[in-house]
Amino acid sequence: MNIQHQERIAKTPKAWEALSRPDLIGRRAHSLLLMANGRRSERELSALLGGDVSELAEGLFRQGYLQPVPLMLYGENENG
Repeated sequence: MNIQHQERIAKTPKAWEALSRPDLIGRRAHSLLLMANGRRSERELSALLGGDVSELAEGLFRQGYLQPVPLMLYGENENG
């Protein structure tokens, strides 16, 4: 999976469960999961965590802890 820098990232139900057990995923992964609220991009998360999180995020995507959030552009309408 190639994560685009502007794509928003959100937690999955698996991530919500992992947040109560930070020892299972590691401190940096735990911090990333806490901040992945569906409104922040990988670039924003990297800035907040003080370093590139692309490899960490990629691993968390593959393990089912993170999911992409579709971007809705202004004026898009699902009804056509």
